[in-house]
Amino acid sequence: MDLSASIVLVTGANRGFGRALATELLARGATVYAGARNPDQVDLPGAKPIALDITDPASVKAAAQATGDVTILINNAGSPPNADLLTSDLDDIRVEMDTHFFGTLSVARAFAPQIAANGGGAILNVLSGLSWVSFPEAGAYCAAKSAEWSLTNALRQQLAGQHIRVAALHVGYMDTDMVRDVNSEKSDPADIARIAVDGLAAGTYEILADNASRQAQAALAGGVSAIYPQLP
Repeated sequence: MDLSASIVLVTGANRGFGRALATELLARGATVYAGARNPDQVDLPGAKPIALDITDPASVKAAAQATGDVTILINNAGSPPNADLLTSDLDDIRVEMDTHFFGTLSVARAFAPQIAANGGGAILNVLSGLSWVSFPEAGAYCAAKSAEWSLTNALRQQLAGQHIRVAALHVGYMDTDMVRDVNSEKSDPADIARIAVDGLAAGTYEILADNASRQAQAALAGGVSAIYPQLP
């Protein structure tokens, strides 16, 4: 895929990994719409700020109407893991599902017809190693990311006939504000953005960006005992 000729929408592009993705794409010559709830927060030279709250259907519809030339959609916007499935308020759990599953689906539904009308292109969903492995303290996030992976698998089959390639990026912790309180090894967002964009350009369906995501995928073949060895 020739990224220099691509028109890309990156959601959640005002900071963190979204900003790193937008920066990498601009460096490769792509035209970039930087989606953010508050477009005034987008400070990236060369990017085109656009108002987009993925949990607000009206905002998603307005963003689609304001563009028209998008050929690549990167669903990056997300919320931090902060809900336990058994003890957290159900509203907090719904926020994570509304963001990662319904928000991603809403944006994909709005922009897929646009991408198809422009001759095809790609959708990249930013997922996680936690699409495949669940931790109780982040159970809602893991469930939402697992659902988003299933969504990705369904969309890639449905949209293939419209010349839209649907890919997923799986990655562990990155050094962003979202996980600033996590005391674990973290990747540089710029490095992961480079890997993600390389995979997008190469047409890779599942982009495994680090050891954590590769280990999570490999554990799936071993069943429950391999994924959760602490269980009796």
